[in-house]
Formats: sequence, structure tokens, C-alpha cells
Amino acid sequence: MFVDRAKIQIKSGKGGNGCVSFRREPFVPEGGPDGGDGGKGGDVVFQADRNLRTLMDFRYKRKYEAENGQDGMRKKKFGKNGKDLVIKVPMGTVVIDEETGLVMKDLTEDGQCFIAARGGKGGKGNTNFKNSVRQAPNFAEAGGFAKERSVILEMKVIADVGLVGFPNVGKSSLLATATSAQPKIENYHFTTIAPNLGVVQIYDTSFVMADIAGIIEGAHKGLGLGLKFLKHIERTRVLIHVVDASGSEGRDPIEDFDKIMAELSLYSKRVAEKPMLVAANKMDMIDEDDPKYFEFKEYVENKGCRVFPICAPINLGVHELMAAAAEELRKAAMNPPEDDDYEYFDFDIDDREPDFKEVYASKEGDVYVLTGKQLQKIFDSTNFNDMGSLRYLYKYVEKRGAIEKLLDLGLEEGDTIRIFDYEFEYWDEY
Repeated sequence: MFVDRAKIQIKSGKGGNGCVSFRREPFVPEGGPDGGDGGKGGDVVFQADRNLRTLMDFRYKRKYEAENGQDGMRKKKFGKNGKDLVIKVPMGTVVIDEETGLVMKDLTEDGQCFIAARGGKGGKGNTNFKNSVRQAPNFAEAGGFAKERSVILEMKVIADVGLVGFPNVGKSSLLATATSAQPKIENYHFTTIAPNLGVVQIYDTSFVMADIAGIIEGAHKGLGLGLKFLKHIERTRVLIHVVDASGSEGRDPIEDFDKIMAELSLYSKRVAEKPMLVAANKMDMIDEDDPKYFEFKEYVENKGCRVFPICAPINLGVHELMAAAAEELRKAAMNPPEDDDYEYFDFDIDDREPDFKEVYASKEGDVYVLTGKQLQKIFDSTNFNDMGSLRYLYKYVEKRGAIEKLLDLGLEEGDTIRIFDYEFEYWDEY
């Protein structure tokens, strides 16, 4: 089964907590703090792999988590860093952040990779909080938060030449004749329900050709297989428009040509402007002197496209068509296309998290509530049996202007303040 779109949940590793420890050795009086730092959480990394062809694996497994960092240990031993999680995807996969809809990375080369979710930093051990005034800190820093997000994987087939045209015009037959591919070939519409790839060997060069399925009138709106496979045309550099020149199904070749061109244009102007060759297929069913064929050939050439009369099943005219495609690819290589006009996800802003240190104040019933990401980290690091640790928490709350925010909400002496699952009464002398 060909799967070219999947949604998964990824989660980086949480940073390990710093350790609270004091030296306890014979003949070492007042040994002091020796708690080590926690290890960094593992990153979630996406990597392109040329050996993968579809996103099938992501249909059965939807959640991916990197390893957490190890907590720090006594004797100033650092915790081990969490192992990175490498998720391999096919070349041509676009990774999209679901929440923002922005592209995180377009993986087009084998081995290309990027970090989609960074692991949390390791927390500092109590050794780091020792100073001339606080010589025996009884608290340490909690590990950094894991990053969790939902991402969409969208695969676009990478091919040099794309075959487009109405169903049952002979695209699969042309692919089978020109390459060693063995697509399903039957005499009914939508025989091909997934892009097929094959390698064309011509003279001293070769190129990859893809049979793009499912384009009919209205495909840009999702009719037929529509948008499901139109997107695969975006990767190609040259298009071969296959037309049933015999009109064997009662359709007019000129109308077919115009309809497909209109669909490509409505889907993407860049796609419609790609170099295009026209393969007038099923020529064994008509005479090249047929006035209808001459009318079609003249009409198409006036549109700026070269026409090649072929009969794919018996290999008539296929070599000439492939040679012309190779020449168009050579010309296209001299004028590489502009980068895809994606709107990219800003990792710099994401990593900075501008509201990370913000403390938010609210009121729930008679209780005044304080929340915030950095506040939670400090709260998790607090030793509530140690006055120095509690003082560190309170100074942070005060420094971030949280008390003023609560007073604006109506906080008075004796009222209850809640910080996560810890509640205390407010008094001015605190």
C-alpha cells in the first residue's frame, strides 16, 4: 500500500534533575555539597532515507518519544544524556508542524536530517548553588521540560519526469515500455492508484520517470484522486502530457489537452509552467495522415509544446520521446527552479520560548493561582523543608511581578495563594 501522508506525535526527552547531596566521608569534616547535574534529554531527529518508499510505518505507530536524561548523582557525577530518537522517512518528505501549519523541513536528499524537538536541559546539582552566604544549599534544579508536538508528514515523490494525462490514456504502458517498472495495466479508469517510478536509460544518461495517477477535470478541487497525487508533480522538472490521440473513448484530444492544462494551472502556476512534451498515444489506431491528428498537432504546437506520435505497447516512437525528455532535463539543469515557496517554522523563536519566564496570575473561587513554565521548573526544584529553597522560590515570584498582579486581582492578607499543588496564606511580612 502506498501511504504518502501521516500524522504522528513526537516528544523529546526530559532533562535529568540535579542532585542534592553532601559529602559523607570519614575524616572530611563539613564536606559540603557534591550533587551532580542531570543529563540532557534526547532530541527527536528526522532523517531522509533513500531505502524507504512510503510512510506506511507511521500508519501503525503514531507516538514517538526520545529518552529522558538521567538524574545527577552524588560525588558530582553527571547524569547520562538521553539517547536521541532518529525517525527515518522517505526522501521527499515534508515535515509540517500541525499547530501552526508551517513547514519545519523539506527532506529531499539522502541522509539529510534536522532536530524537530529538542530535549530538555539537565538540571543543576546543589553544588552550583553554593556561595559565601549559602554554603550548604539543600536544593537543586529540576531538569528542563520535554518538547511535545504533533507533526504531519507529507511525502512528494521525487522524479525527473512526470507523466500526466487523463486515466486510461496509456501512461502506465509508456512507463512499462520505457523503463523496467511493472505497473498494473488494465483497460479501465484509475487502474493506477499510486505513483509508479521507473528509471529510463537513454544513451549515456538516465533519469527517473513517474506515472502520476488520478488527474481528471476538477482534480484541483480534490475530485478523482485529485490533490492526493497532484502534489507529486511539484517535484518533477519536466512533464510528458500523454493524450489519447485516437479519441478511442469518444473524447476529443484537443479538449483533453486543454482540460489537463487547466487543472495543472489551477493547482499551481509553477507546475503549469514546467517544460512539457506531448505524447500523442495510440497512433496504431489512426493514420498519421488523419486530418484530426494534424489538427491536434497544430493546435498543441501553437501552444508551445512539441508533439511526439507514439504507441506505447509496441514501443513506437518511445525512444524519440525519451531522448527529447533527456534533452529537456539537460536544459532544465542549466536553469534550476526556485526553492519551494513554503512558509517555514521559526526554530529560533520556538527554542527561545518568549513566555517561558512569564508568571500568570488568576483567581479560582477564593484561591489566587500562579502558573508559568519557568515557575513550574523552580517549583519542582524547591525543597519545602529548607528555608533557603523557599526563599529562592518567593524571590522569583516577587521579581516577576506576580505579587503585584495578584494584588490587582484583589489579594488581601490571609488569602490563599496556590502554586501548582502547594498552597499558603499571604501576609505582608512575607
